[in-house]
Amino acid sequence: MKQFTIFKPTVLSEAEMKMRSIKFLEQMKERRSVRAFSRKSLPAEIIENAIKTANTAPSGANKQPWHFVVVGDQKIKNEIKIAAEKEEKAFYSQRATVSWLEDLNQFGTNWEKPFLAVAPFLIVIFKKNYDLSKTGKKKNYYVNESVGIAAGFLLAALHNAGLVSLTHTPSPMAFLNEILKRPINEKPVLLIPVGYPTQDTKIPNLKKKTFKEVSTIF
Repeated sequence: MKQFTIFKPTVLSEAEMKMRSIKFLEQMKERRSVRAFSRKSLPAEIIENAIKTANTAPSGANKQPWHFVVVGDQKIKNEIKIAAEKEEKAFYSQRATVSWLEDLNQFGTNWEKPFLAVAPFLIVIFKKNYDLSKTGKKKNYYVNESVGIAAGFLLAALHNAGLVSLTHTPSPMAFLNEILKRPINEKPVLLIPVGYPTQDTKIPNLKKKTFKEVSTIF
């Protein structure tokens, strides 16, 4: 039978709760996706702590159906850039619909992805639809939901540490399995460059939907 332990939550006053909720909101409102990275190095421990934070995320049946690969090696980053740009070039010239390209215009992006070789670290998140064991496959549950939550934790942790990041999704991404030598039960879902922005980094002037537009209260 599974063992249980006593939950010991942090006890806060309502005033402290409101203050912390506002502070976190203001902090997260400053988070932006960045495509211009500095080559300035950063301690690997910060990345490790962010991944440890992501690993605390809830998951279906506590299966933790994810694997994080951190790439700091320049040669491997260059390989990833070349492979990603090959897929992105095909996307922009053949695969994407006209409406999709129109929606992307606001970001000023194209098939070239220099940030993949410039950012000091790349984090690749793999999802595991099943685990492999000596007896065969072991099913995982709510994989997409679980990995999505963990990715959110990771992005928040990176931002909290003062770093910038980008959720990059070249499609298809099977080249990452080959380059990073990942097993067949893993599928890459996010390629995240991480580091510091350049001094002249520019970001789109985006407008988020209002609270009333994204929520309903009964």
